[in-house]
Amino acid sequence: MSEETTTVELPKELQKIADTLDGLTLLQASTLVKALEEKWGVSAAAPAAVAAAGPAGGGEAEEEQTSFDVILESIGDKKIQVIKEVRAVTGLGLKEAKALVDGAPGPIKEGVSKEEAETIKGQLEGAGGSVKIA
Repeated sequence: MSEETTTVELPKELQKIADTLDGLTLLQASTLVKALEEKWGVSAAAPAAVAAAGPAGGGEAEEEQTSFDVILESIGDKKIQVIKEVRAVTGLGLKEAKALVDGAPGPIKEGVSKEEAETIKGQLEGAGGSVKIA
């Protein structure tokens, strides 16, 4: 038995936008999200926060978080070491990693397991950065 996947047919204008978004780097996508959040006064994290809060009844057990984001809060005084670690963690080139570090606070890696998030946090903090896991 084979599984069928369904795709949504987009109008030509929307397909162009989807194709453009698909080609963005992580840094470009992050910058775009921040700009849109400011412009429209919304937060892309809001639906995730509501889902993580669990049911309002309180009688049911909360679902354990399985996906984590590693956020570089600040770079400290060892910028070069932090850039090196960001490159190692993300696979980005020097220019992109530097821009990501210069843009702190911001996400370094999103949607990773708790173990991977803790490992990345340790690497970045070892290089002198300040990191939080969300």
